[in-house]
Amino acid sequence: MAIRALLRTGFTGLPALAAIFCSLISTGLLAAADPAKVLRTTIEAQDAGFDPAITANYYSGKIMETVGESLLTYDYVARPSKLIPLAAEAMPLVEDDGRTYTFKLRKGIYFAPDPVFKGKKRELTADDYVFSFKRFMDPKVRSQWRFLFEGKIVGLDALSKAAEKSGRFDYDAKVEGLQAVDRYTLKIRLNATDYNFLYIMAMASCIGTAREVVEAYKDDLGGHLVGTNAYMLKEYVRGHKIVLVANPNYRGFKWDFKAGDDPADAEIVAEMQGKMMPRIGRVEITVVEEEHSKFLSYAKGETDMITRIGNIAESWQDGKGLKPELKALGMKRHDTVDAETTYYLINFKDKVTGGSSKDRIALRRAMIMSYDMEKEARVVRKGQAIPNLMPIPRGVVGYDPNYRGVNHYNPDAANKLLDKFGFKKNAEGWRNNPDGSPLEITLTSEATQVSGEYDKLWNASLERIGLKLKVKKGNFADNLKAAKDCQLQMWGSAWSADYPDGENFLQLLYGPNSGQSNNGCYNSPVFNRMYEMSLRMPHSPKRDKLYQMMSRQMEYDGAWKIGISRVRSTLTQAGVQGYKKHPMLHAEFMYMDIDLDKRNAAYSGKGKP
Repeated sequence: MAIRALLRTGFTGLPALAAIFCSLISTGLLAAADPAKVLRTTIEAQDAGFDPAITANYYSGKIMETVGESLLTYDYVARPSKLIPLAAEAMPLVEDDGRTYTFKLRKGIYFAPDPVFKGKKRELTADDYVFSFKRFMDPKVRSQWRFLFEGKIVGLDALSKAAEKSGRFDYDAKVEGLQAVDRYTLKIRLNATDYNFLYIMAMASCIGTAREVVEAYKDDLGGHLVGTNAYMLKEYVRGHKIVLVANPNYRGFKWDFKAGDDPADAEIVAEMQGKMMPRIGRVEITVVEEEHSKFLSYAKGETDMITRIGNIAESWQDGKGLKPELKALGMKRHDTVDAETTYYLINFKDKVTGGSSKDRIALRRAMIMSYDMEKEARVVRKGQAIPNLMPIPRGVVGYDPNYRGVNHYNPDAANKLLDKFGFKKNAEGWRNNPDGSPLEITLTSEATQVSGEYDKLWNASLERIGLKLKVKKGNFADNLKAAKDCQLQMWGSAWSADYPDGENFLQLLYGPNSGQSNNGCYNSPVFNRMYEMSLRMPHSPKRDKLYQMMSRQMEYDGAWKIGISRVRSTLTQAGVQGYKKHPMLHAEFMYMDIDLDKRNAAYSGKGKP
């Protein structure tokens, strides 16, 4: 008998009622996130707000992923990555050779409390996804993720073009390929088969948002994201701190994942299996750019989990383990190689470095060949990195372990290339443009200690081939915005896989994606044609070959200095349970727990964390 029914009938047997409560608690049915369980962690750069249609920032995506719900997500433990339902009650019905998808939403999914809802519980419906997906195509939104939907959904492009003419996007207009069949049924029809479409439905940018929330907060939506997932945004001080608390309207889920081949899985499953989630009541995320400051806070017990600390490995690393004094406190080290690549873009539209003339291609390729990425990985990153030779990294479909780059480190060849194309040296030893005008390269970077080390490497590299370098400093969020506007001549960035297919990386180089994800504004008709061909092909040796040809074309054009995949070492305090880095998911605390007794015991007599 339900508790509510017992009270309604005037039941007064308190011992029996207590027994029922104890029974429910023991089975996890009344388990809720514990406010006493506070996970304190850090990010190393500013977010860019949390508007899912606008923000294309790793750190923002981490928050959006745990505040909102996409239709699909990934099995937390399974490797390789495996799609599972999230807001959808099951995987969709796929028809018409992969052109039609029907999703059934779970009933009883509610948005977190917000004044916009005027005290009423607001259920997530199929209309919310129709509205959310339309926002990507609204010209006034200027979505960084427009490329995910452009040209794909029947009738959606026409609606966008009409808005460009009228100046108003009609969100109430019917779109043939994007329909809420009923309150809980969403049908999507594509113009053509898209073999990565289901991956897109699992992205943090594709969460369901309520129209009334968007209309209420308008341009300030990035600071007031309201979603249906396990956590809600409690406090937000941009550039400093983000506080998440458990969403009281969240339905919860049972931790039920199977161990794979990773030996560490058995411990995670033993710690977490059968628990009702989420367990952690509050998550405090602080922006700490410097690795030394981040580690010092962790070593004092002021934070529970830190990551991306490879450049200061000497502070904590002992071979493949931890220093004894850290291990004695119950701290753990977790290593993974990220499905990502770092890269230095060289702006294809810039008046100095841009264009497709032979001398500009020679300039870009010489710059790329002057830089020793092996040295960066070995010296600056303390061996916590693996150099990449193609834009598609390890762990992603389309990666070729036998691929060999053509723009490898070779300062002598770089000098000869510049000589051949007329970049002569002046009396001071610096090269001029072929027309005799002064030549200076501007590198934009962040105001952090480690960025300064990369700056020094680039300065020495370009000086070796007679190119003068100017370094301009800015914060990450502002630099990202400027890059999307094609305003940065040269900038170091990174891309973590949104989904485990090489197309997710090659789209960063597709010409029409300039202003969205193509921050180097690279535009090659040859590359573009091959990219468009690849979209119509399933994973196959033929498509892999096309990916290799596209990689070679971007190298010939000198689009990027291809970088590294970082070895992510994450340190967790005693009592932190269930952590496993996922290649696509980035908010692991949804799947974690904290044993407060173990955490406090580890610091007994040494000061509580």
